[in-house]
Amino acid sequence: MTPKKTYEQLRSARWMVPDDQRSFGHRSRTMQMGYDPADWEGRPIVAILNTWSDAQPCHMHFKDRVEWVKRGVLQAGGFPMELPALSLSENFVKPTTMLYRNLLAMEAEELLRSHPVDGAVLMGGCDKTTPALIMGALSMGLPFIFLPAGPMLRGNYAGKYLGSGTDGFKYWDERRAGTISREEWQGIEGGIARSYGHCMTMGTASTMTAIAEAMGLSLPGASSIPAADAGHQRMSTQCGRRVVEMIWEDLTPDRIVTPASVENAVTVAMATGCSTNAIIHVIAMARRAGIPLELDDLDRIGRTTPVVANIRPSGSNYLMEDFYYAGGLRALMKQLGDKLDSTAITVTGKPLTDGLDDVKIWNEDVIRPLTNPVYHEGSLAVLKGNLCPDGAVIKPAACDRQFHRHKGPALVADSYAELKKIIDDPDYPLTPDTVLVLRNAGPQGGPGMPEWGMIPMPKALLKLGLRDMMRISDARMSGTSFGACVLHAAPEAYVGGPLALLRTGDMVEMDIPARSLNMLVPDEELAARRAAWTPPPPRYGRGYGLMFSKHIEQADKGCDFDFLKTEFGPKVDEPAIN
Repeated sequence: MTPKKTYEQLRSARWMVPDDQRSFGHRSRTMQMGYDPADWEGRPIVAILNTWSDAQPCHMHFKDRVEWVKRGVLQAGGFPMELPALSLSENFVKPTTMLYRNLLAMEAEELLRSHPVDGAVLMGGCDKTTPALIMGALSMGLPFIFLPAGPMLRGNYAGKYLGSGTDGFKYWDERRAGTISREEWQGIEGGIARSYGHCMTMGTASTMTAIAEAMGLSLPGASSIPAADAGHQRMSTQCGRRVVEMIWEDLTPDRIVTPASVENAVTVAMATGCSTNAIIHVIAMARRAGIPLELDDLDRIGRTTPVVANIRPSGSNYLMEDFYYAGGLRALMKQLGDKLDSTAITVTGKPLTDGLDDVKIWNEDVIRPLTNPVYHEGSLAVLKGNLCPDGAVIKPAACDRQFHRHKGPALVADSYAELKKIIDDPDYPLTPDTVLVLRNAGPQGGPGMPEWGMIPMPKALLKLGLRDMMRISDARMSGTSFGACVLHAAPEAYVGGPLALLRTGDMVEMDIPARSLNMLVPDEELAARRAAWTPPPPRYGRGYGLMFSKHIEQADKGCDFDFLKTEFGPKVDEPAIN
C-alpha cells in the first residue's frame, strides 16, 4: 500500500517533529516512558480508547484484548497509545448509564482532540459505550474503528439455555408468582452469565454493535464474534492493523457515515429484532454526523423490514452464540438482499455489501429468509397521539399480539416507589385491561431516563396466570426486555408533556397498526389540567447533573446535549500546541 499521506502531514507530527522547545518536551517525555525515537518517528500514533474497569463484567477481557490491538498497530507500523475511558457498566452504575452516555461521548471526543493521535480504535460493547464512543469519535472526525466486546456465552441451568436479561425478567415473574423455588432461583442466578462479554440476547449491547458494523464502523463480521472465541483476539489484532492503513488513506468517518450507511444501519437493526434503546442511540449517532434522522424515518424503514433474526427476546429459542454459528450479521445482511444500499462503504474502504454473495447461511431457522420471518415488520413501531405528540416506541414483535389494539383504564404512578406499592400488592384492584403507567422517569425526570419501562407484572395479575399487560412510561427499558411496553413517551411528564396530565381512570387507547396512542379525554378537560399543572423542582443544583438537566434533549431527538449538535457535519477545532 502506498500511503496517501506523508509522515509530516500526520496530525501527531505537529507534536513530535518541530525543532522547538515544546516538541522537545513531547519527545523527551515520551522517552521518559521508555520509548526510543524509532518507536514513533515516521509512524502514525493510534489512540486505543479502552473502557475496561473492575466494575465492568462485559469488558473483563479488555485488559487482554488491548494487547492484541497494540500488536496489530505495531505490525502495521503504527505507535499505539492506550487511553482509559469511562466504563459505564450497565450492571452497576446508578441511577442509569444513560445519565452518563453523553459524558463518555464528550470524554472520547476530547481525548482524541487533546492528544497527539492520528486515529483510534474504540473498545466498547456494554450498552451505552458503543454509541457514546462513536458519537465522540464522529464529532472529532479522525479515522477510527469500533472494536465490539462480543456477546458472552449462552447461559445454562438445568439443561436449558438462559438468555441474560430476558430470562432474568421471565423467571423473576415466576419467582414472584411462587412457581419456582429459592434453590432454582439461585441456580438461574449462577448460570445465566457464564463468561465475559455483553448480553447474549439481542438486547441493547448486541443491537448497538450490529448497528456499528452495519454503519460501516467495524470490521465485517466483528460484531457477531463471541467474546470468549479465539476469533475475537484475531479480530482485535486486525483492528489495530487496519486503523493504521486508514490513517495513511485518510479514511475519515464523514466518508463512511452517510445517509446511505445510516439507512443500512436502521434496516439491519430492524431485521435483528433490535432493542428499543436503538432508536435513541442511532438518532444521536446520525445527528453527530450531520444526518437529521427522525423517528418517522425509523418507523418507515421498520414497516418494510421483517425481523429475520430468531434471537431472544423477539425470537423464541436462540441466542447470539447460535447467531454466530448460523453465519452472523453478514449472513443476516445477505438475507436482506437489495434492502441494503451498496453505495455505503465501511472501514475497509469497500462497500458494506462487498462479498455478501459468498457468505454462507448455516441455519435458516436462526437467520430466516425474508419469506419466512420471525415477524412481518421491523422490531420497533413509533406511536403518536395526544399522549405522546413527539412519539413513543413499542416493540410489537416481543409482546402478546392481543395488545396490538388495546383500550383500558389508566393506573398512574408518579414515581418508581409508588409503582412498587402497586406491583407488590397481591390484592391491588386492577384488571387485565388496566394500562399501568409510570411517569416522571424520562431524561430529566429519572434523572437520565432509567430502564424502568419494563414495569414488572403486578402480583395481582401474576396470581391470575397473566404474564403481559399494557404499560406506558417516559422511561426506557432494557433491550433484553419484552412485553406490551410503550416507552420514551415524548415530551416526558417531568417537563410538562401530556403524560403529566393523565389521571388514574382515564381511558387509554393504543392501535399499533395505526401507530396511535391516545388518552380519551376531551380537549377542554386537558386544557384545564394543563392550566393547573405546576413544574416539579429541578433534580440537580450542581455539577454534571446540573449541566445534564439544562442541556439534555428529549428522547425523540436522541437525548444528546443541545450544545453538541452537529448542524452541518463534524467540525474539528484543533488545540494550539505551541
